[in-house]
Amino acid sequence: MYSVHNPTEFRETVLRNLNFLPHQREYHVEYYDPQKPENGHFLFFERKGYYDFGIADYSIEHPFAIQFENPIPCIRFGTVYEGTTKFQLDNQPVSSFSPSSFFVFEKEVKGKQVWKRGQHFHGAEVTIYPRYFEEVIKPLYPKDFYSHFIENTTYHYLPMEMQSVLHRLVKLSEWNQLNPLHLESAMLQFIAILIQDMDSPKESAFTKQLNYGKIRVGNQRFIHLTAHDMKAIQEAHDILSKNIASPPTIEMLSKQLLINTQKLKAGFVHYYHMTIGEFSTTLKMSMASTLLCTTDKSVAEIAQEVGYPYPSNFIKKFQQTYSCTPLKYRQRKNDKR
Repeated sequence: MYSVHNPTEFRETVLRNLNFLPHQREYHVEYYDPQKPENGHFLFFERKGYYDFGIADYSIEHPFAIQFENPIPCIRFGTVYEGTTKFQLDNQPVSSFSPSSFFVFEKEVKGKQVWKRGQHFHGAEVTIYPRYFEEVIKPLYPKDFYSHFIENTTYHYLPMEMQSVLHRLVKLSEWNQLNPLHLESAMLQFIAILIQDMDSPKESAFTKQLNYGKIRVGNQRFIHLTAHDMKAIQEAHDILSKNIASPPTIEMLSKQLLINTQKLKAGFVHYYHMTIGEFSTTLKMSMASTLLCTTDKSVAEIAQEVGYPYPSNFIKKFQQTYSCTPLKYRQRKNDKR
């Protein structure tokens, strides 16, 4: 097991285990294995000491584990499109990053993380360091930013506005158009959205994830969620993530998890900011985009693999998601190699 003591050492250890070498581009560094480019890549953008932004799309060739500690406080957030990795913070149960958005305020964090052979990871992550808050944000917003979050607690979704900004960064990168001005603008937007959310605690996307109770389902109607309901909703999220091609119906989930369908549907939307159907479609499209870029399978084969019996339905949904056909998406990715 490797031992690291800061985010830079952690990143470099992961890349070394992937046999990825750095290749300097105009505004970022691209890491990949020149001997095995099919194993994927990692794109790294940064304003050193202030923040960094990474886009990962790679496969694990051999298992490894890292024991980590980071005395420097920072916030990390992003989206995992594909892949699950196990990690455990000291004195806490084992957790995992799985396909979803996430946000965490890290402080004096210690733990370990494990990667297994054959796993594929695809996601984007932002890390913002104290220097950025002290020198850039504090003169504009003197309140204590960190006090709104519980240390070393992973929140499992982001406000939709943050997801939109993150998605735009990923798309700009895919088009080879992401430059330092885009990145700086995005960081300010991220913080502005967080501050707006924090200054409205009753509507906060983060307090909602912790202070469950009653949620509105109509103009004057509420339902109450118990601890059992919350656990069931989280388990539904995990079950859907593991059964992308053939997700269970809402009725099946309701019976399996012993929660009524109204609570399951309303609670899922409340805590994950999308319906169960929208979440399943997001997972299917993410899986399809990966298959298009990493295999030679036909569109019809991929449609079947992600749960669409009729390719025409798959193509229509893919166009709605990525604004291009599956074949055009594959061609764009191949042209960049």
